[in-house]
Amino acid sequence: MRVKTGKVTRARHKKVLKLAKGYFGSKHLLYRTAHEQVMRSLRYSYIGRKQTKREMRKLWIARINAAARMHDISYSKLMHGLKLANVTVNRKMLSEIAIHDEQGFAAIVEVAKKALNA
Repeated sequence: MRVKTGKVTRARHKKVLKLAKGYFGSKHLLYRTAHEQVMRSLRYSYIGRKQTKREMRKLWIARINAAARMHDISYSKLMHGLKLANVTVNRKMLSEIAIHDEQGFAAIVEVAKKALNA
């Protein structure tokens, strides 16, 4: 006796076509093209999640560098000074401090400068 897979195949096709909703042309109508596009889209979204992290880190570094240069120190020297002073503040928080708390960032810069001079 053979095994009929109509239900399973239809369910799988429906799942893919649901993911392809809103795609242009036959990519949301025909299973084969929809499946190809969904697989590609999932790959793009996976890559995009990594790229977002990279872009955010670049943005935080640019903001910290701009704020640090207003206090006559470069980004690399600031980070080195913070490392010497055992100050563990991540770049995201450091950029937020640089934007919203000018005095707080100035204090952090002073700590880094003292550590560099010592």
